[in-house]
Amino acid sequence: MSLIRAQGLRKTFRTGFARTPVDAVRGVDLDVQAGGIFGFIGPNGAGKTTVIKMLTGLILPTAGEAWVQGIPVSDPRSRRHLGFLPEGTFFHEYLTGAEFLAFHARLLGVPSKVRAKRIPELLERVGIPHAAGMRLRSYSKGMRQRAGLAQALIGDPDVLILDEPMSGLDPLGRKDVRDLILALRAEGKTIFFSSHILADAEMICDQVAIIVRGRIVQQGQLDELLGQELSGVELVVEGIEETLFEEVRGVAQRAVVQGARFLFEFDDESEAEKALDRLRSAGGRIRSLVPRRRSLEDLFVEEAKKETNS
Repeated sequence: MSLIRAQGLRKTFRTGFARTPVDAVRGVDLDVQAGGIFGFIGPNGAGKTTVIKMLTGLILPTAGEAWVQGIPVSDPRSRRHLGFLPEGTFFHEYLTGAEFLAFHARLLGVPSKVRAKRIPELLERVGIPHAAGMRLRSYSKGMRQRAGLAQALIGDPDVLILDEPMSGLDPLGRKDVRDLILALRAEGKTIFFSSHILADAEMICDQVAIIVRGRIVQQGQLDELLGQELSGVELVVEGIEETLFEEVRGVAQRAVVQGARFLFEFDDESEAEKALDRLRSAGGRIRSLVPRRRSLEDLFVEEAKKETNS
């Protein structure tokens, strides 16, 4: 069942004194299945936020249609069970974290008894229970992002649209957000999030769509898009001389010195096997030999190059 769907979404802005038309989004189709995590992937300026603003009713499309839970996005009822975290959030800085969540809960009509229970639970869940009584003006960027996530969840929505939810977070914070998104999926919620951090998306997504220059260039189940074929081999070795390192580097696609270790990457499996035999015969200590499969980054780079050159 599709919970978010779009057909032919297009958005044209007019810029400058001459009101020159610029196509920010060019005929986007989307199909987001219920109960999954959908990654909307693209470089900065690709049109991700513009699409999200159309899905949430913040701006109108120039052409095309979109639906959330089967309701046209032009209808306010499409947002009744929708949680939204915009990119670059701006908060009421004089409010405390708890007051901020209470304000949004009241806007959503959450009963007072439910608010009293849910607000501390959400602050705990996003990792800032200590900041309930602190003014938002004193929050760090990462704390603001966590507060924004709590705000998106305050109405217990069925669908979440998160625009760059890992932005401004350190590695620990990004892991916390990934774990939270996975937990929300386990609860049956549907999560649509945009990102340019490909490693994070690859870890948790069921489906992805890649947008480049306002156009979807790939969309589908992540495992089907990436496939299972090997794309290369990574070899890590210790205890070799510099001359041998230079010899093997000549046949490897990439060679890196990592302290006392040497990392080689090969696109061709047979070349990796030859290098392995040569390193072993010279007394090298093999630390790892890892087959490398196609990654989301590989797919993204391929599609971005195609679009740029077209």
